[in-house]
Amino acid sequence: MLTLEDAIRKMTSWPAARMGLADRGLVREGFWADLVVFDLEEVADRATYDEPTLFPEGIEHVLVNGEVVIRDGRHTGARPGVVLYGPGHPSRRAPEAGR
Repeated sequence: MLTLEDAIRKMTSWPAARMGLADRGLVREGFWADLVVFDLEEVADRATYDEPTLFPEGIEHVLVNGEVVIRDGRHTGARPGVVLYGPGHPSRRAPEAGR
């Protein structure tokens, strides 16, 4: 079993570092503020095959890029996120020589 700290690291700083996203994955000044406030005793997935978009229980607040997206367990309508591409994506590769 994982500790809570290891589980959070494996969902945050570890993938950010692996993808080369230098300003994400940690709570640090100057980094993008993506935060989740949850009740560990209440977190539960409610999604099913018939209803795959049901929000989970126990997640009270979510901030994406510093903007509140979930407040008191309800979506605010905000959609401040952007697609992040890893080092293998064409937009992140160095230009080829001679082009």
